[in-house]
Amino acid sequence: MIRTAGRGQLQAASLGHVRMIANVSWGNVVLPARDMYVRRRGTLVEVQTPAKVNLFLEVLSRRADGYHEIETLMTPVGLFDRVSLAANSTGTLSFTCRWSRGVESQRRRDGSAGTGTWEAIPAGEDNLLVKSVRRLRELAGVRQGADMALVKRIPMAAGLGGASSDAAAGLAAANVAWGLGWSRRRLAEVAAEIGSDVPFFLQGGPCLCRGRGEQIESITGWQPLHMVVVKPPAGLSTAHVYRVCRLAEQTRSVDAILAAGRRGDAVNVGRLLFNRLEQAAEQLSPWIERLQNACDRLDCLGYRMSGSGTSFVGICRHADHARRVAARLRAAGWSTVFATRTLHGASRCE
Repeated sequence: MIRTAGRGQLQAASLGHVRMIANVSWGNVVLPARDMYVRRRGTLVEVQTPAKVNLFLEVLSRRADGYHEIETLMTPVGLFDRVSLAANSTGTLSFTCRWSRGVESQRRRDGSAGTGTWEAIPAGEDNLLVKSVRRLRELAGVRQGADMALVKRIPMAAGLGGASSDAAAGLAAANVAWGLGWSRRRLAEVAAEIGSDVPFFLQGGPCLCRGRGEQIESITGWQPLHMVVVKPPAGLSTAHVYRVCRLAEQTRSVDAILAAGRRGDAVNVGRLLFNRLEQAAEQLSPWIERLQNACDRLDCLGYRMSGSGTSFVGICRHADHARRVAARLRAAGWSTVFATRTLHGASRCE
C-alpha cells in the first residue's frame, strides 16, 4: 500500500537528520527505493544511496552477448554516497562531483589521491548517474533539465556497486523532481539499460540476482549481519576479472547460505561465503592474497571478496566485534576500512 506525505513530511525511521522512505509518495510521485535515505527541500531532492556486498557469487556460464550468467546473493550495507538533484527550466543537465570531506582528508593524509581507491571520479557522460538521468529524460519526454551533484564515500573499483547505486539514486531523485510518478518496476527497466547492478538498488534489501544480475528476487526473512569491509589501494576492472574467471565443472548452490541467513546463523553465513571471481582476481592483483593473509589473522566468522573486487567483507558477531576488527585492520596499515551492517527495507512499492 502506498502512503502519501505532504512535501517535506517524510515518514519512516530516522537516520540522523535524514529519513528513510519506504513506499512514500509526494502527491502522485512514487519513491521506489527501500534502502535509500531521502529528503526534499523545496525543489532539491537529496538521496543517501548505499553500497552493496556480495555474500555469494557463482558464475554459471558465458553468454553469446559477452556477459556471464551468474547467481549472486547481494545485500545493501550502511556505507553511502550522496546524490542531489534539482529540476531546472533550462532543459540542460549539469553535474558536479567530489569525494566527501572525510575521504579528502584521508587522501591528503596517506597520499592515496589518484590511486584505485580514491582516483578521480568520472565526470559528464562517463558517469552512470548522468547516463541514467539523461536516459530517463529521453524516455519520459521531459523538457526540464536537472542540476546534479554527487558526493562520494563508496570506494571505486571495489566490488561495492558505488557507480550503480549512484545511477539508481539519480533515477529515484529525477522521478520525484520531475513529478513523473513512475513505479519502481518501470524505473528498473531503465536501470537495466544502464548497468547490471543498477536495478538491485531500486529493489532494496537482500536479493538473489540472476541472469547478468538484472533478474532480481527479494529475500524474505533475512536477519541483519554486522561486518567489516576493507579495500586495498588498487582496484580491478570488472570486465577483466570476468575474462580471466574459469568456469567450474560443478557449480555451487546458494541454498545453504540462504537458509543460514534466514535463521540468523551468522556463524554459518561466514562459513558459507563464496565468490567464484576471487581466484581470477588473485591472478590479477597481489593485493588479493595480501588481504586474504590479513583476514586470516582476524577472528571474523568468515571473509570473502565482494563482487569483482578488490574489497573484502568479513562477517562479525555483533557491532562491537566489527568495530574491533576494523581497528585491528587500520592498526595493521589498511586505511580504507568500514565497520557496517546490512540494510533491510521494510516494505515494497509495486
